[in-house]
Amino acid sequence: MSIAIITSGGDCAGMNPAIKQFVDYCFLKGVTPYFIFDGLEGLIDNNIKKAKHKDVAGILHEGGTILRSSRSKRFYEYKYRKKAFENLDTLGIDKLILLGGDGSFRALQQFFDDFQVPFVAIPSTIDNDIFGTDYCLGVDTALNTIRLATDSLRDTSSSFKRACVVETMGRGCGYLALVSALTSGAEICMIPELDYDLDSLKIKLEQQIKQGRTYMVCVVSEATNQTYNLVNWIEKNLHIEARATILGHIQRGGNPTVHDRLMAMEFVTYALNKLLQKDYKKGSVVTYKEGKFSFQDISYITSSKYKIDQNLLDIATSMTR
Repeated sequence: MSIAIITSGGDCAGMNPAIKQFVDYCFLKGVTPYFIFDGLEGLIDNNIKKAKHKDVAGILHEGGTILRSSRSKRFYEYKYRKKAFENLDTLGIDKLILLGGDGSFRALQQFFDDFQVPFVAIPSTIDNDIFGTDYCLGVDTALNTIRLATDSLRDTSSSFKRACVVETMGRGCGYLALVSALTSGAEICMIPELDYDLDSLKIKLEQQIKQGRTYMVCVVSEATNQTYNLVNWIEKNLHIEARATILGHIQRGGNPTVHDRLMAMEFVTYALNKLLQKDYKKGSVVTYKEGKFSFQDISYITSSKYKIDQNLLDIATSMTR
């Protein structure tokens, strides 16, 4: 049996540990491992090669993906998907493992519908916005990157009596901003999942300022497009100097945390064990729900939108009004 691994869409810390485990476990099980480079574009262009142990030596601690990634417009067209299938068929690759997010899942679902190539997808996105799983690979590393940056900004904000407004990534999901705001002790949190009341916040924060507050920490999701509006609001209404820091793509990189390294190994091991079943002929996703790994059909995972745990949203209401 030959199995290939591909990383698609946005990269995240944890992909390289997953790639290493893929190669190591394939050799342990007598399976021929293949690498697909440059995401779906590489699948179309036949940028595929057999993997060796030396390819993954020393990559466990590295962020990003040694396989590189891409977002492919060509893959929307059947003729290019057919070309990708022919590349796999010529090399004798039987099954696939995909590391990616929602968009990549939908692309591979279509590929499966067209050519019935069995696969297992592993949720890999710092946005943590995949329906059906509590955790996506890369999230813990991203949160720790945000934590470190926010703690550093708090230091300088307290020194200069400023408000720091930190913008996090997350696409349309406010998970990163929410958890970062909660765990950094932020005074204001703005995410698309929660309404906020600036009038109420003004009254509350003015009272705290009278009682001696000299600085503030605010965390804003990029999805709200409110970062600079909040900076202006703070300076105009609370009369505190405010500075915006957009963390951007540093949230995707960096050394994977211990948690992400371990999750990567477990995700891949479960995925390969499923693919090694001789009667497995499906397209599914490894999920992590309520502390347990399981498998869900790809159509189920792409059928609904992820929702943040209501308990976390309830806890955060004090930062919105």
